[in-house]
Amino acid sequence: MSNSPALSFALPEAVIVSGASSGLGDEICQMLLSCGVATIGVDIAGPTHSLEGANGYTHIVGDVSEENTWKSAIQALTAGGHRSIGLVTSAAMLDVATLLDVSKKDIERSMNVNVIGTALAMKAVLPLMIDAGKGAIVAVASIAASFAEQQLGVYAASKGAVRQLARTVAMDHARQGVRVNVLSPGPMMAGLFKRHLESAADSQRFFDTRSARQPNGRIPEAREVASAALFLLSEGAIALNGADVTADGGLTASFDFRTGAEGASI
Repeated sequence: MSNSPALSFALPEAVIVSGASSGLGDEICQMLLSCGVATIGVDIAGPTHSLEGANGYTHIVGDVSEENTWKSAIQALTAGGHRSIGLVTSAAMLDVATLLDVSKKDIERSMNVNVIGTALAMKAVLPLMIDAGKGAIVAVASIAASFAEQQLGVYAASKGAVRQLARTVAMDHARQGVRVNVLSPGPMMAGLFKRHLESAADSQRFFDTRSARQPNGRIPEAREVASAALFLLSEGAIALNGADVTADGGLTASFDFRTGAEGASI
């Protein structure tokens, strides 16, 4: 038994997580369940092996850009009679391409999942939070919402929209007890970055180069970013509203991290 000092914060009794069937969403769901939080996962795919049949977990299969999906999620949520609820919108679509190489259909698909899916999720839970006089929403954006990255123009535009949507909703409903914060990950060892990695001509070189850019020399794990999401859901973040928490291992803290390989700087 450890005698190390510890700090804990209360979480909502129930949390809806979109994008539950991969990467960050899956990790968030697992962590919430381990904390005893009733968790409702939403994804166009079925539950992951780690979540299927888990005690306290309910899975809704559906398109996040469709209102009926969120009606089903709210029905599952209200059936539990929970007094406090949270929402994490981690469903996302990423295409690696320049604007010249994407179709109108590709653009619409990204905007549907990343922006409309986030907006509909918030719209679905807000009435319940307002009635309860409290609620916590974590909108997952990206460092790409603030910083340009080659071949991610549509994704970056969608995440910029998510960031500003969340910050505005935070102001609209602050007096009703609702907190809305943005979580902006950088590259992490999860689905979206892995797909970006697989699209590279030399995946290992791409991975090594991107890892070397990180101040600590490695790409963060999805579970590490998930911990930040749980903090924003918790009462430990009660003073945060409309904040954008960057979870990138320090990547964007500097315009250029020197590894030493480039030689002396003076």
